[in-house]
Amino acid sequence: MNSGNHKLRVLLVNKFYRRGGGDCIHFLALEKLLRDHGHDVAVLTMHHPDNLPLPSGSFEVSQVSINGGIADRINAASRILGGYGVRSSVKEAITSFRPDIVHLHNIHSYLSPAVAQVAKGSGVPVVWTLHDYKLVCGAYTCLQNGHPCTECLSSSPTAILRHRCMKNSVTASLLAFAESRKWHSRKIERLTDIFICPSAFMRDKMTEGGFAPEKLRVLNNFIPSLPEVEGKSLPRSGVCYIGRLSPEKGVGYLLEAAVRAGWNLTVAGSGPQENELKERFGNAVNINFVGHLDAIDVARLLSRSVVSVVPSICFENNPLAAIESLCYGTPVAGADIGGIPELIGKGNGILFTPRSSEAIVTAVNEALTGKWNHEEIATAARLRFAPEEYYSSVIGLYGSIAST
Repeated sequence: MNSGNHKLRVLLVNKFYRRGGGDCIHFLALEKLLRDHGHDVAVLTMHHPDNLPLPSGSFEVSQVSINGGIADRINAASRILGGYGVRSSVKEAITSFRPDIVHLHNIHSYLSPAVAQVAKGSGVPVVWTLHDYKLVCGAYTCLQNGHPCTECLSSSPTAILRHRCMKNSVTASLLAFAESRKWHSRKIERLTDIFICPSAFMRDKMTEGGFAPEKLRVLNNFIPSLPEVEGKSLPRSGVCYIGRLSPEKGVGYLLEAAVRAGWNLTVAGSGPQENELKERFGNAVNINFVGHLDAIDVARLLSRSVVSVVPSICFENNPLAAIESLCYGTPVAGADIGGIPELIGKGNGILFTPRSSEAIVTAVNEALTGKWNHEEIATAARLRFAPEEYYSSVIGLYGSIAST
């Protein structure tokens, strides 16, 4: 089927419908991209008070909470293990919308792989974009006590129990282990026609976890139209970090480096580590915490910074922070881990050893004194992560599996 000239009906599925992390931002951008090209798109998501207004013809699954009372937790466990409250909504969506493709994104815990099971049982092909490592790591992050861990990918599926990888809790880890046994790799693979891996690193980890290489496709995320800001020709100054303030992002190492080196650092973002980091570093005169920024303010910050830093200590997949920075011509000092090295090369950034404030100091100092062609960095990045490039690739994948 030549799907490039054929209007498709695509059911997009994500646990939330809001601007949050990179997964949600990508989901919303893909919805718009497909609609702009004339395809019929419906959304299936979980009801949540923070969701954006849902487009007409959307489908909602009842809300569950993994942090509520006993009844809430029982419902959440039933959702995680059996798709409680999901199957009827998926059946309704497939019956009334009649999709050619069901495209899954971040669905674990609040939705369920039961979405794929119902779709496949109805004869609808399934594409799944992987935003984290949940299918090969019950704790999502491939981290154990703050260090990269791949035990569950190979010979030790019970590692999540021994290490209490989920919130350092026996109960939460037991539930995650049960989920990994219920929705094991062989079952998930049978239910999914194509997995989209935003990085080659993700593809390799999926292969290591037992998934068939022929079902894995590497396709970087894209950047939609970016806000333009005035003053792009003004001199750049300082260093910035834009992202979530949580342990796996390695922000503490960056802040230690800033205190040691003395360069001005702007920290944009929020998260569970925010208060702790402000208590430790809030009095440093060269560190400025500015909280969560909207798209325009992110554009301003990136366009006026000399370098942005991605100091993660986890296996980042295809980090939006690095891609956005490059699209504004701002070189990236990034940790040499996960999919980050696939984004950074000679001329657009510097890699450093993760979990080392000393390595960050060296890399950022080099970046601050380097000769960067900001226009060339931006041009190359905007070509690489262009919406039309992504659209051409994803519509080709749809066409390879969609029914005529």
